[in-house]
Amino acid sequence: MAHTHSHHHSHNGSDDNEKRLFYAFVITALFMVAEVIGGLLSGSLALLADAGHMLTDAVALFIALIAVRIARRSPVRSHTFGWLRLPTLAAFVNAIALVVITVLIVWEAVVRFWHPRPVGGTMMLTIAILGLLANLAAFWMLHRGNSESNLNVRAAALHVLGDLLGSVGAIVAAIVIMWTGWTPVDPILSVLVSCLVLRSAWKLLKESVNELMEGAPRDLDIAKMQKALTRALPEVRQVHHVHVWLVGEQPLITLHVQVIPPRDHDELLERIHTFLRENYHIAHATVQMEYQPCETALCDLNQTQPAGAHHHHH
Repeated sequence: MAHTHSHHHSHNGSDDNEKRLFYAFVITALFMVAEVIGGLLSGSLALLADAGHMLTDAVALFIALIAVRIARRSPVRSHTFGWLRLPTLAAFVNAIALVVITVLIVWEAVVRFWHPRPVGGTMMLTIAILGLLANLAAFWMLHRGNSESNLNVRAAALHVLGDLLGSVGAIVAAIVIMWTGWTPVDPILSVLVSCLVLRSAWKLLKESVNELMEGAPRDLDIAKMQKALTRALPEVRQVHHVHVWLVGEQPLITLHVQVIPPRDHDELLERIHTFLRENYHIAHATVQMEYQPCETALCDLNQTQPAGAHHHHH
């Protein structure tokens, strides 16, 4: 059984990806700290909100970095999938942290709207512009990658691009404060930036929870797939016990197929694997072939095997 996983590209490619991810992560993390300090010193909430957004980027980059590292490590006995679930777990924790940050910032914004605080516009502007430049630098690092840069790197680049909007928001707020001295613009824009953070948090949460709950890939209709398999291969009469789940963005499937006894068992098995790989991009399938029809009642997942299957009752 050849499992072709799309993890291992040419090695220099993944090294290159890792280097770029690492630099982008360092830039983003340092600037997140700078924005937190700047936000506290200048009293600007929009900067703090943008720092929250930069945290999402830093974590997204960190997750991508872990994923690239993990893809290289071989599975161990206790974790037969290697550590492919670790990035998913990290994404899940990150998403929850982001929701908490957003709630805190919106709460503070409401308070400040009624009791405005002085905001140091000049300092705020300086840090916001530096933040924007840091984001551009990180995006450039990720974007000028080789064409085969993986999903993680592309996702991280999009994250950083989304973060540009946060910095732009902080810049706008700073300019308004410097020209008109109208401080409520700061909490208003911080809420807008928080909405951006919330959007990415929600998406992360949905995807990571789906994967952690052993959900099937969202675009896979299992009933349709069962029909397609019986139609495509005349020997296949019926497909049951189908389980599809994701580990590290790779779909895995186990299924039982009831078949007309073939002349060449392995050849039919190979055709089933080919069908799944070509039509559903499932490279890792475990197929159990059965020649007897399976009575539907006994095919249910929760039922044990029929008593006749145990010939070794003591």
